[in-house]
Amino acid sequence: MSECTHNCSGCSKDCGTRKPVAPLEGTEIKHIIGILSGKGGVGKSMVSSLLAVELAKKGYSVGILDADITGPSIPNIFNIHGQLLGDGKGIFPAETPLGIHVVSINNMVESEDMPVIWKGPILGNVIKQFYTEVYWGSLDYLLIDMPPGTSDVAIAVLQEIPVDSFVMVTTPSKLVSMVVGKAINMTKNVGKPILGLVENMAYVKCDECGHEINIYAHDETEDTAKKYGIELLAKLPIDPVLANLTDEGKIEEYEEKYLSKVVETLEKE
Repeated sequence: MSECTHNCSGCSKDCGTRKPVAPLEGTEIKHIIGILSGKGGVGKSMVSSLLAVELAKKGYSVGILDADITGPSIPNIFNIHGQLLGDGKGIFPAETPLGIHVVSINNMVESEDMPVIWKGPILGNVIKQFYTEVYWGSLDYLLIDMPPGTSDVAIAVLQEIPVDSFVMVTTPSKLVSMVVGKAINMTKNVGKPILGLVENMAYVKCDECGHEINIYAHDETEDTAKKYGIELLAKLPIDPVLANLTDEGKIEEYEEKYLSKVVETLEKE
């Protein structure tokens, strides 16, 4: 076993020297919720955005920390462009029409298509800075849109930001369910609770008759929920209306409330 250097940025061990980082003075965040999958491309950013919108429409103060540094999507979903400002001590988040606070690396680079080519420890430190060096103010909920995978970037969030619980995002695919299982076990290994599963791309609804068409021969999500003892809280369809609003940066105009049970579960916490 190697000797501890007390540099936690690239370390996956959970030990007594590792302590959660603290936000800026004056910041008050009641609940921190991670949106996680382990697999890329399943809709974590979509679920994070929809959940933030539903919470904001119910009157809660909400923020989104876009922790997917190498593939940020949140700014475009909310039509947020341009550089974020700061005052030497901290960063001021962007704000959507509904009042959702957003911080993402895409609002800090010179151009939106500029790649972020950093190693894992640096990515982990940037995510922590988004928590410790941002004027989040008083929030009921801070949602962390997690990056894919179970690497040291995800571990930095799990162990050093005081996340209260996680929402797992999956699809009906057997391959995705297997990778999601890895993320579920990762959260269990560090003692973090999982609120439940959200299944994205669960079905397609016929425009003519409203019939729900299942794309996959077998929906693996029910099996995953039973295997790990997690409640399936929501099923999201492939919805062209949502896809178009997202591309236009107008997700706050979406009226469907597919995540209402997720909101209700959060309210009971």
